[in-house]
Amino acid sequence: MTIEFESESLWELYSNGTTQDKTYNKLPKDIITRYVKVVNYLKLATRIESLFRIKSLHYEKKKGNLSNIETVWINDQYRLLLKSRAGEAGIINIILIKEISKHYE
Repeated sequence: MTIEFESESLWELYSNGTTQDKTYNKLPKDIITRYVKVVNYLKLATRIESLFRIKSLHYEKKKGNLSNIETVWINDQYRLLLKSRAGEAGIINIILIKEISKHYE
């Protein structure tokens, strides 16, 4: 799957494990490690339907105010907010990583 990052800080966090962005630089190390692992899962998937089989991700398409957003779990507290879109063949295989969100905050 093709992965795109909405912000430079999310890319830095994925590629370097650190970022200067105040939003993400105080994340615990285990969350950063899990974030990298989840992004790698996303990269390995061939299409969005492949994510349904990875139960630990708890892939979910949101409703209501977040109707065009999808989420996967980083752990029980943190979520990765995504937006998927179709590639050339009409198959959903491009994911835009929007943000890391702390659930219930």
